[in-house]
Amino acid sequence: MNKVSIDDTRKVLVVEPQGLDKVWGFVRRIEVPIDQVRGATHDPGITEEYKGVRSPGLGIPGHKWVGTWRKDGERHYWNVAGGRTAIVIQTTSPRFQRLYLSVENPRAVVDSINAAVAR
Repeated sequence: MNKVSIDDTRKVLVVEPQGLDKVWGFVRRIEVPIDQVRGATHDPGITEEYKGVRSPGLGIPGHKWVGTWRKDGERHYWNVAGGRTAIVIQTTSPRFQRLYLSVENPRAVVDSINAAVAR
């Protein structure tokens, strides 16, 4: 699971993996300037998609994906368990072009990200 927030003062999207996901994914925190965020969607079926090549991270098919995946010349960060609460955040950041995340309230998180992008 992840904690996703918007720092309005610094105009930054902040993603904080929780628990052992920090260790498995080799990421403690991701910060993306809001002007590099293109938008977010709730996509519970995303776990069925081909993810690319994992490096580094943990992948347990049908259960858990956490870490960096490379696909079509892009780097993506995955931290998804199951898939029902999965959101996708598209960015123009050089670090990760997409963030696939499990969050507690996906619709509310997506709405807050898209509202921050629209401002």
